[in-house]
Amino acid sequence: MTQAPTPTTAGPFPQRVFSGIQPSGGLTLGNYLGALKRFAQAQDAGIETIYCIVDLHAITVWQDPEKLRRATRELACGFIASGIDPARSILFNQSQVSAHAELGWVFNCVARMGWLNRMTQFKDKAGKHAENASVGLFCYPDLMAADILAYHATHVPVGDDQKQHLELTRDIALKFNHDFGVEFFPIVEPVIEGAATRVMSLRDGTKKMSKSDPSDQSRINLTDDADTIAKKLRKAKTDPEPLPETAEGLKDRPEARNLVNIYAALSDQTVDQVMAEVGGQQFGTFKPRLADLAVAKLSPISAEMSRLMQDPAEIDRILGQGAARADAIARPILQKTYDIVGMIRSR
Repeated sequence: MTQAPTPTTAGPFPQRVFSGIQPSGGLTLGNYLGALKRFAQAQDAGIETIYCIVDLHAITVWQDPEKLRRATRELACGFIASGIDPARSILFNQSQVSAHAELGWVFNCVARMGWLNRMTQFKDKAGKHAENASVGLFCYPDLMAADILAYHATHVPVGDDQKQHLELTRDIALKFNHDFGVEFFPIVEPVIEGAATRVMSLRDGTKKMSKSDPSDQSRINLTDDADTIAKKLRKAKTDPEPLPETAEGLKDRPEARNLVNIYAALSDQTVDQVMAEVGGQQFGTFKPRLADLAVAKLSPISAEMSRLMQDPAEIDRILGQGAARADAIARPILQKTYDIVGMIRSR
């Protein structure tokens, strides 16, 4: 069975998990297996969990206001439908808690230009037109550090593509603590685990499953109905050979490896356990089996998201309550940060 993250207490800081997802629309199977499912496992393990819809990060590139509002609510529905209980976890959207932006400015003054210039995600997103990119996109990692450290989070579930940003968060915490002679911000630990932390395209096993892929057949959307999920998986790209007998045999077969990883993550098994079960099968046998499993696991989520989206006022209420709880944690940490830096603040 895949185990939920079980981080240990980091020094003098309480155990606390924080993670965020951008409301850029179109949740996929990759979002579920790589993030939402694991978030719910952390919550159910009794760890203090804070989950944020990072709408401030979203506007580092232009967003249509109405689409952003809808995407924020849809993502909130995705969290809840995937098992996040707003009574046990804190669920909110970033812009409702001003400590994120305020601490982000402090960290803009702690981080070094050389650090940010090394961030590969900025280079990837800005491409050849970096001078036309927003300053917000360049400073994105500083705000991400503020998201995490505003809550003294000790552990952050992240994908491989965010590891560099988390390393920068650690650098910022270390430099702040060193510069001011304090042990105030924790040195956060990444939590990267599970068979499908990086789910790949159903059309090309070497590329990450993405909502921005022009082919809808490349991904499973959490809003897809049962028939669509089954059809996409039955048509997923494979090679002509049967499944190997062992996990080692998947090494140079990206499409086969991706489908096995998805099966493992959906069934809460290791890849070795799956291969012991299905090794030697033809894809004509395995893919319908995978489709049935995916439909069983994902259809209830899709149906619940659709139900929740019928009441946007209730979603807004949940996010508002979560923001109040988040602010109660972040505000004293921000106040202490200002005190350490030397700023006068009326109480």
